[in-house]
Parts: sequence; C-alpha cells; structure tokens
Amino acid sequence: MSLSQSTAGARMRRSRRRRVGVWICTATLVLAIGAGTWVGVRGSLAKGELETAMPLASKIQGEILSGHGAEASATAAELGRHLESAASLTGDPIWRAFEALPVVGPTLAAVRQFATVADDVARGAVRPLAEVAGAVQLADLKPVGGAISLKPLVDAQQQLAAANAALVAANKAVARIDTSATLPVVRDARVQLSAAVDNALKSISNANRAVQLVPNMLGRSGPRNYVLLFQNPAEPRATGGSPSALALLHTENGQISLARQASSNDFPPYEKSVLDLPTETRGLYGDITGQYIQDVNLTPNFPQSAMLAREMWKRQFGVEADGVISLDPVTLGYLLRATGPIMLATSDVLTADNAVQLLLTDVYARYEDPAEQDAFFAAAAASVFSAVSSGNADPKALIEALAQAGSEHRVLVWSAHAEDQALLADTTLAGGLPVSDASGTRFGVYLNDATGSKMGVYLDTNVDLGQATCRNDKRPSYGVSVTLTNTAPADAATSLSDYVTGAGFYGVPPGNVKTVLSVYGAPGMQNLGVTRDGAVIDYHPATDATYPVSSLGIELAPGESAVLHFNWLGDRADSASLIAQMTPGIHTTETGVANVTCESPLW
Repeated sequence: MSLSQSTAGARMRRSRRRRVGVWICTATLVLAIGAGTWVGVRGSLAKGELETAMPLASKIQGEILSGHGAEASATAAELGRHLESAASLTGDPIWRAFEALPVVGPTLAAVRQFATVADDVARGAVRPLAEVAGAVQLADLKPVGGAISLKPLVDAQQQLAAANAALVAANKAVARIDTSATLPVVRDARVQLSAAVDNALKSISNANRAVQLVPNMLGRSGPRNYVLLFQNPAEPRATGGSPSALALLHTENGQISLARQASSNDFPPYEKSVLDLPTETRGLYGDITGQYIQDVNLTPNFPQSAMLAREMWKRQFGVEADGVISLDPVTLGYLLRATGPIMLATSDVLTADNAVQLLLTDVYARYEDPAEQDAFFAAAAASVFSAVSSGNADPKALIEALAQAGSEHRVLVWSAHAEDQALLADTTLAGGLPVSDASGTRFGVYLNDATGSKMGVYLDTNVDLGQATCRNDKRPSYGVSVTLTNTAPADAATSLSDYVTGAGFYGVPPGNVKTVLSVYGAPGMQNLGVTRDGAVIDYHPATDATYPVSSLGIELAPGESAVLHFNWLGDRADSASLIAQMTPGIHTTETGVANVTCESPLW
C-alpha cells in the first residue's frame, strides 16, 4: 500500500469517527432535549393534577364533617385518582435521574416528595375517613333513653386508627423533605403542606382517641363510675374553682345515669391528707389540699386532684370510682347552646346567655344559706345533664360545645384505668402541668382564692408574655405579666352579702379580693424574681415536679389593680411561640404581648 493510500484510509477513518461522534452528540442532545421535555411536560401535568386536587380536598373535608358519606366517598375516589396520577407523573426513572442535576434537581425531588405524601394521605387517611362518614352519622351518637349506641364508635375505630397512622407517617415524611436549595415557591409549598398535614393530624388524633376512649368510659366492658366535680370559679382554684357540688356518674353499655349527688358540705375535714402528698405540693399549697374536698384542686396538677377527690368519695360513700370528670358553669352555658333553654324547678329559665350570671351571681343574692345555693347549682347541673342524656341536644352543637370547653381547660378527665389515662395523657382534658415543645414555650398562670368567699366573679385577669435576648450566650429573658383588677363596686362591703364578701372571716376586709398567684416557668428555667408595678417585691420561690414556681399573695380593694411581672431566664436559645396555660375563669382570658427589654432591674 502506498503512502497516499494509507493517508487516505486514515482520513476516511477519522471522518467516520467524526461522523459517529457527531451522531452520538446529536443523539445525546436529542435524548437530553427529549428527556427534558418529558420531565417538563410531566411536571406540568402533575401541577395540573395537584391544582385540581386542592378544591376537592376542601370539599371532602366539608362532606366528612357534615356526615355526607356517599358524597365523601365519591369525592375521595376522584381526589385519589388525581393524586395518584401526580405521584405517578413525578416518579418515573427519567424524573428521578434529573433529580441528580444541579439547580433544578432539588426542586424536582421536592415536588416528587410532595406528590407522594399527598397520594399517601389520600390512600391512607382520606379514604378511611370517607368510609367513616358513610358508616357513622352524627345522629347515631344522640342518646336515646339515656343511652348512647356504642356500635358506631367501635365500628369507626379501625378506619380512624388507619387514618391517624397515615397522617403520622405523612407528618414525618414532610419534615424530611429538604427544600433548602429549591425555589422559594417550593419552600412555601412545603410550609403549607406541613401546616395542612399537621392540622389534619391534630383533628384526626383527637377523633381517634375519642373512639378508643369513649366506649370504655361508657361501660362497654362493664359498669363504670365517675366522680363529677362542678368547679365554681366564683371561688378560684388552680384548675378552675372550688368543687361546691359533686355527683356520681354511672355508665354501663352506653347507658348514663346520675347515681348520686352531693355537696362539699357532705364531706368532713380529714385530720390528715387522705393520700400522701408530694413535698412540693405541701410546701406550695399546704396539707389542706388533701384534707378538704373544696381544696383538692389548689394544685394545678389535675391528676393529683382527681386521685384525692376519688379517695374522699370512697371514704364518704364507699364507692371507688373509675375516674374523675370536672366541669364548670361556663361549660354548662356552652352545653345549653346544644340543648336550648331549660326550665328549672324554681321556674327560672336557664339559657346559654344567662347561665353564668344565674349560677355565679344571682344565686348568692337570692339564697343566704350555702346549702340552698349548692342545691340550686346541683339542680341546674342535673337539669342540663338530663337534657343532654335524653337526646334533646343537637349532636353537632354538643360536640362543638364540649370541644370549646375542652380547649379552654374547663373540662378535665382523669381515669384510674391505665390504658384510658394513656389516651388522655397529652390532651387538654388531662389537666397536667404545661409541657413545652417545638410548637411553643409554655408557662402556667394559676389563681387560688384566699378571701374565703365568692369574690372571684369580680376578679379580672389579663396575661401578657414576652421575651428578649440580652446575653451573649443567647439565653432568652422571659417576662410573664399578670394584671389583676378588683372590679367590685366601691360599696361592696355593704351592697354584697356576707357570703360573697367573706365578712372578714379570714382576715380580708369585706369587698377586698385576696388571691394567691402562682406562675410556673418551664423546666430548666431560672427564676429571676417578681416586680409589682415596676418595684421589686418578695415572693415564694419553689419547685413543683421540676417546674420552677414563683408564688405570692396579693390583696386588692374595690377598683384597685396591680401589674405583677414574673421574670425568668431560659436555659437555651428559643424562638418558639410563648403560650400561657391559665386557670379558666368566668371569662376567657386572651394572652397579649408583654414589653420585655434588657433594662429590667432583675436581669
């Protein structure tokens, strides 16, 4: 072969290689463009599916809450198809491969995870809930002849447990989605999805607890007895008010009856506490917590109060109850929204609008004998119970009333059965000390009457919370500001009855209000002291079950106010919301924002 022939052959081979390379590059470019187009088109289709699903999610929520089972099931099926399609469109191998690319990859990964979570929620939560809506109607929960049918609740247990489990898993999945390198719109979408799943989980978790707990408490597996404490906020106690009236509630296979009613006067003072008290309780609230039925709830720890009340009922009446339930006149007012007005034996008409006034103010003006006052209150409570248990109440309004009262800590429940108490433990019904977590740093603000009277109706309370960072180590300084005002008329000493003012029996001038105020910080906080109207004052520093406590007594004349500022130092940097758990009073107390600066004399 000549040199020219060899050179020509080499040129031809190089030309072929160039053509092959060009074809390979062209093919790769075409495939890349095609794959990119594929991902883009599927992303657009998935976006459309998710946007179509959004109004369906709102629609099915209304259908489930309204008990429209057939409609909810149909909507759930349609919602499921759209979300399944969105998950499929974003889960193919080409989409997953593009997730490895810089810039766009993290956004694609997040979108796929969003679609997967939504699909999982539709399959695991929405569909079971739609089945429940179809099988259980609110009307099924109305008492008939004093009995509630337990079958609908039992039948709903499996679906609600499944929905709850699916939402727990979804909540964890959303928390794992990394949007730090994504577009802002994707980060916003994660926040919205997280909030939606979290809110749904809270609702379903409560419903799941209810269907597990209520059949047990209503005697599905045998008769149960519960001591009812009717707390009277006219004489404040940490969890609400003095238990002036009591009753024994008997349940058996859904049947509910009032087995016995009693007054606080039916219980003797005990020589010593009926149960051993923790040293902290004795130091803060005294041995009387376990000696007088009227004082079992001086402590804000309701499970402890409940055990004391249960033991006192056993000693007095020989029945060891299965638990203790507490509610107040404000709760009765809420329940009257569901029952409508009730005619009492005294010819009074008890309504949602006048219940608090009639039970906490008018009764003391009408009856001088405390026994008659307690009897009137007990009769009113029995009348409301009868209206509810007879099935005359609107079930939706009844559930809403109980939910509102529970959220305000006006309804408290403790069970002697470990499995039931475990379901109650971290709910507002449990009445435990405030627990701080990622959702909020919680303080406790608790009131106990020291007047020995019913002047609590004239005690106005406002609570403000705030914080400032004043240290190099970023440990926050917290302020809990409590404003107390005696709103009694100037002539309260003479215009109000001795029973209401206390007549100075415990050393408090008639018309004055004396209150023991105990503020709880979160475990780990350091107590920095208290000011009154800006001046440093003495107080009682203590600890209650690892919680730092500041406690003091304050007496106010009619028209007098005082601003108490409790100061705390946190143990670590904190950006969580500040929340106050308070003694529920006659009126709901809204939490405001305290002006906390680094100029406090106690920092």
